[in-house]
Amino acid sequence: MVITLASLDAIRTLCVGLALSGLLASAFEMCTTRRASFSLLGHGGVTAVAALPMLAFGAPFIILRNTLRGRRIEGRPMPFVMMATVIACGWGLLSGRVALGLAAFVVGA
Repeated sequence: MVITLASLDAIRTLCVGLALSGLLASAFEMCTTRRASFSLLGHGGVTAVAALPMLAFGAPFIILRNTLRGRRIEGRPMPFVMMATVIACGWGLLSGRVALGLAAFVVGA
């Protein structure tokens, strides 16, 4: 089995995206003593606009947390959990690519 550089780059990007997601959601929870959730968009106005960047990058963590919690408490079916995990990892991959691109821009590489 051969692992290409493109595969390693994708794994690195996914790890950065998921780590950034968890960091942002946990920092939000620590600073506001509220759980990070998509219901922040339902408040409208300034709250929704201020929560948008955090939700854009923190969404994979929120999706995975809610999915695992729903599986444990509500007994959601396994195909639902697998599909939500695929969506969260895809979102994490995109978030990681944006974060790494922004870091490269800041460093000047």
